[in-house]
Amino acid sequence: MSSQLSFRQDGTFTIVQFTDLHWKNGEPEDDRTRALMELTLDAEKPDMVVFTGDVIYTGHVSPGYTECENPVQAFRDAVRAVEEREIPWAVVFGNHDTENHITRKELMQVVLTHKYTVAESGPEEITGEGNYSVELVDAEGKPTANLYFLDSGNLSPLEHVPYYNWVRRDQIDWLVNESARLNPANQAGKLPALTFFHIPVPEYQEVWDKETCYGNKYEPVCCAPVNSGLFTALLEMGDVVGTFCGHDHVNDYEGTLHGIRLCYGRATGYNTYGREGFKRGARVIRLTAGENDFTTWLRLEDGSVITEQPVHYPGDDEN
Repeated sequence: MSSQLSFRQDGTFTIVQFTDLHWKNGEPEDDRTRALMELTLDAEKPDMVVFTGDVIYTGHVSPGYTECENPVQAFRDAVRAVEEREIPWAVVFGNHDTENHITRKELMQVVLTHKYTVAESGPEEITGEGNYSVELVDAEGKPTANLYFLDSGNLSPLEHVPYYNWVRRDQIDWLVNESARLNPANQAGKLPALTFFHIPVPEYQEVWDKETCYGNKYEPVCCAPVNSGLFTALLEMGDVVGTFCGHDHVNDYEGTLHGIRLCYGRATGYNTYGREGFKRGARVIRLTAGENDFTTWLRLEDGSVITEQPVHYPGDDEN
């Protein structure tokens, strides 16, 4: 069974999305990441935090830099600001969390030792670690919304297909069944749902090319080279109103494709690449009970709030 969290008495539920912390060994950059997280948490006072992957960085490093020496400690340090504030939190893994020194299964066991996590390892028989849902109920305990979490993996499992992995067929089948379980046929209407994963789906490029988007795109959409059909499944499920990913550190736009809002987080971590003038930050998401939509804004490292982002129209550039 999935975990359950409650809307506030005022009918709102606020989520802070942190993404791509790339935490390693407590370097000065990690300290800056923690300060940004603390500033955001204290200002927004969210009901939940979601880490959308690459919480830690266990990959190879350039000469002169130190690899992540203790992934377990790195992860504990990365989520400490949230744990200390006793805020429920969820996580999906990214492509860098378990490259070396620790497996996904081992890291999920670390996740589950934390008091305030609502994450689950998910069904053992399907691909990945951390495919699960969280149910949201209103102040009276009535089911009101759902959150889905998917492990988008690391690299392609096929030798002849290079580049990044994708959410696999068995995960999609599980998700469709989970949506049906949480939205029984005798229910008046489907509850709104949000979906979180690390690596964007190809439709993130499509929405930028074909629809009006809000925000910035300073790098390519680094999705898998094949389309697994996840977005089509979300459409057919009929309950998902928004998706949230990370992975591409200097993209932070959102746009609506066929009724689903595809959103990037705002990269949070300093121990990784960025762009001059593109401040680190976090995405904030607010659900309101009884509404099939959400509001979202960015909270940046200097404490500023961005509620209106640059508008990009189809054909504005050649990206």
